[in-house]
Amino acid sequence: MTDRELIDLAAEAAKTAYAPYSHFPVGAALECSDGKVVLGCNVENAALGCSICAERSALCHAVQLGYRSFRRIAIYAGSTGFCTPCGTCRQMLSEFSPSMEVLSARADGRYVSYRLSDLLPVSFGRAELER
Repeated sequence: MTDRELIDLAAEAAKTAYAPYSHFPVGAALECSDGKVVLGCNVENAALGCSICAERSALCHAVQLGYRSFRRIAIYAGSTGFCTPCGTCRQMLSEFSPSMEVLSARADGRYVSYRLSDLLPVSFGRAELER
């Protein structure tokens, strides 16, 4: 699957977002190690702390399906800036694939690519618990 195809899936997922408070719909397309793609969208709540980001939505669904290893994730927001994962999403994704690729796309179709390990250079993980 090309970067563009993965980003297009994330853009489709953003259409199903529930964002009545921020008016900032986000979609994510998480590519598993075997090539399966799992989609997610942000779901807001009046108690904002109960909201979930698109990245974690996709990750939780993928884990529920039995996946534990991921190649990359595409994130799309209909904005003029690139939408990167928040700190909580970075930490959650790092639990499974700390060096996965992160594609961040904006409304005009342009995107940038990062390594998750560059976005979260000093994560807390399993190794810290085993010390």
